Amino acid sequence: MASTPSAALNLNGYTDLPEGKIAAIVTYLHMGRPSPALAPAIPDGLSLERSRGETARYRDLFRRIGEPWLWFSRAAMPDTELEAILTDPRVEIYVLRDGSTDIGLLELDFRPEGEAELAFLGLVPGTIGRGAGRFLIQEAIRRAFEKPIGWFFVHTCSLDHPDALGFYRRAGFEPYKRAIEVVDDPRLAGHLPLEAGPHVPLLGSR
Repeated sequence: MASTPSAALNLNGYTDLPEGKIAAIVTYLHMGRPSPALAPAIPDGLSLERSRGETARYRDLFRRIGEPWLWFSRAAMPDTELEAILTDPRVEIYVLRDGSTDIGLLELDFRPEGEAELAFLGLVPGTIGRGAGRFLIQEAIRRAFEKPIGWFFVHTCSLDHPDALGFYRRAGFEPYKRAIEVVDDPRLAGHLPLEAGPHVPLLGSR
């Protein structure tokens, strides 16, 4: 097995990344109780439905939402591992639909005792700006706190939509931790197409 390249992190300046790696600043946010804001009504023409164990459907929607932002975790996950998550009764998957087309994803993970994670929330390109995101985040908060939890958390990173952090803060989440994530570029590993994530260019002649 090939050894994993390593580099000393410079906490007061720049750190060069090994070839084939990408990095992101991850911000963790939490909410101890729901904000008093009223949940908006679902936008006209849209519907929200529960999805249970539909792996192919989930992968397609995850890909359409996430490829522009280099969402790779579920793209790289083997089917058996993903199916175990999607069929776990403590994981709730909701799909936002525009007529017969899936356009949004909301995933809540209640597997940690007394906690809930907003694992994924996103919309396919071209659907932002209709109020669908506000509806989904308020649905996430409402559904999370219907359960006996004391901690609701989410994380976002610097590779995501530039308004993602502000979006979560406006919904009532507060940041509490930051981390640096360094991973193999999922495009070079074949998990995402080479044209995915144009805001993070491939280096070299590719």
